Amino acid sequence: MQKSIALITLDSQAVYIYAMQLKTLFGDIVKIDTYNIQDGSARSIRKADLYIISTDAFESNEDINKYIPLDGNTVEIRLTFTRQSLNELLKLPKGTRAMFVNLSSKMAIEGVTRLNQLGVNNVEFVPIYPGMKEIPGLDFAITPGETRHVPASVANVMDIGARVLDAATVVEIALKLNLEYLLEQPQIYDYFNSIADNSYNFNLLYGRSIRLESRFEILINILDEGIVAINEEDRVFAYNSKVEEILGINRDQILSKYAKEVLPFIPFEECRTNLYEIKSRLIKVTDTDISLTVTPVIRGGKYIGAFALLRRFTDEEYKQHKLRMQLLNKGHKAKYVFNDIIGSSQSMKKAVDISKKMAATNGSILITGESGTGKELFAHAIHNHSPRRDYPFVAINCAAIPDNLLESELFGYDEGAFTGAKKGGKLGLFEFAHKGTLFLDEIEGMSVNLQVKLLRVIQEKEVLHVGGNKIINVDVRIVAATNENLVTLVENGSFRKDLYYRLNTLPIQLPPLRDRGDDIFLLFNRIKSELGGKFVLSKDAEIAFMQHSWSGNVRELRNYVEYLTYMDIPSVEYDDLPPALKRDDLHVGKIKSDEKEKAQFQLILKSLGSREEDYKFILTQLYDATRKSSSIGRKAISKQAENQGIFLTEQEVRGMLQQMDSFKLVKVSKGRSGTKITEKGIRFLQEL
Repeated sequence: MQKSIALITLDSQAVYIYAMQLKTLFGDIVKIDTYNIQDGSARSIRKADLYIISTDAFESNEDINKYIPLDGNTVEIRLTFTRQSLNELLKLPKGTRAMFVNLSSKMAIEGVTRLNQLGVNNVEFVPIYPGMKEIPGLDFAITPGETRHVPASVANVMDIGARVLDAATVVEIALKLNLEYLLEQPQIYDYFNSIADNSYNFNLLYGRSIRLESRFEILINILDEGIVAINEEDRVFAYNSKVEEILGINRDQILSKYAKEVLPFIPFEECRTNLYEIKSRLIKVTDTDISLTVTPVIRGGKYIGAFALLRRFTDEEYKQHKLRMQLLNKGHKAKYVFNDIIGSSQSMKKAVDISKKMAATNGSILITGESGTGKELFAHAIHNHSPRRDYPFVAINCAAIPDNLLESELFGYDEGAFTGAKKGGKLGLFEFAHKGTLFLDEIEGMSVNLQVKLLRVIQEKEVLHVGGNKIINVDVRIVAATNENLVTLVENGSFRKDLYYRLNTLPIQLPPLRDRGDDIFLLFNRIKSELGGKFVLSKDAEIAFMQHSWSGNVRELRNYVEYLTYMDIPSVEYDDLPPALKRDDLHVGKIKSDEKEKAQFQLILKSLGSREEDYKFILTQLYDATRKSSSIGRKAISKQAENQGIFLTEQEVRGMLQQMDSFKLVKVSKGRSGTKITEKGIRFLQEL
């Protein structure tokens, strides 16, 4: 069967020179399509069995990936010179100084380096190439078939003929096209004798290559998979260090022994009997899952041996994971860890502690909480704290995608599954998240039909493409999130009860911002710092922040901080706040002014009598301490009063605190915890 080659170079002439060499060596068994960067033909490279690339064709691997498929089989051209060219150069007088002219800087430097490696030390070469700003004043130029680029001022030009493919490149091409038997052909033997090559004494290497054992020896030196090779007598003649590591069996116990005796678990006999390749078979050896491929070697219709390629299944899965990450442009990765979660309130600390414990397990997690409480942040942190941290984290919002599209996104589809389906089909997010975590945000937005399919994937750990008939095994940890009451949805029939219990294996409830106390100002200061805000809040503005209902939680807080940052006011007063902060009653179901509480405040004010300012002073001290996450006792309050010219004995402070405790304006505690102002006390202070 004819093999196809895509040959890519920088220069339009060089590509034809290399193509002629390949045609001479491999004949009609190869079909060669030529491309080069200069004329733009490389923009439309057709699919080929092998892509052969010159070293100067592309600037980087990223450039190569723009033109050649990620799974494309590639060989980089390495060049040398003919023995005849070498002999001509060695005849030049020692100390000769000459230009070495080639079509690019890279090729010129490579050429000079290669000549030095081959022992041409009698000539001092100066690399010259098109586009050089300063050309040295030399009258002698040497060029490998690139006389067109020799400066017009040079009178003496020595053309040593185009550089040719070196022996290692030819062998690699033959091996990658499974044409190694051609290495025994006279034209290749003559070619090797005609070129200058000092790489590991190639004559010796080629002498060995006429035996099948040597060709496998070459292979096992360039591949990182475990390789076992047998000859026509079924004796093992190649066994690399990687397979020693995988199987845990020393090569001295294996080499030259019959394979069926020392490696009975490798199906060489089946391969010999049926003369077909055994692909990707999973076997277990000493509790290790191993992916195995066995390929027969047939020459002239006769079986002359076989080789087996072994990989640990975990190694293979890791490579598949790396490929998936490339396909996804490396975008599916968890960005946050638990240290990114801001909060010192007991409710938030408890949520973090529970999440860390759950991260170490493998069960499904359901995160519930109002919009803006940080459900996705927790999902990222859970993944990064779990044993799956080195694998993908894939997130999708179930409510943001139409039902029919969500199904194909989650489960993938086969070619022709529906109108508009991509050629070749598409992998689903479950496959991309294999070994990792799939975060399903707003899970309540998924239709009942899709809920049934999701339940099956969670239970059976397998998916079926839309329009497909092949079961695909997946290992994915599900983290779901919702801001709805799923129990209510289960009761009204819009969410399946069995799926709810599957997802709710490990529940996490995130507290709303209004229940997190001083976390409001921790978050406020962090967001202000991120946005570069320079303003400060007045006391009244701070109280407004503490009293706000925060129906949008952290997301709403960020909006207000951003607003105040853009306002560029050094000191933010109550009147400078956004309307929603000043009029909390605009939020449905939230009433800022409770008439009953106002009436109660009036009674408290009457009971305070003429000492209203003293009570106000004490409440202010308690409020300031709360903001700083510290505590303050009656002794410290009395000292502060003295500093400000207010006469309040420690005993008087004690009596006032007890009275305010009876009104539930403060909470008096014994010991170091001291006295704390309550939410009601903050509202009362605002009234004062």
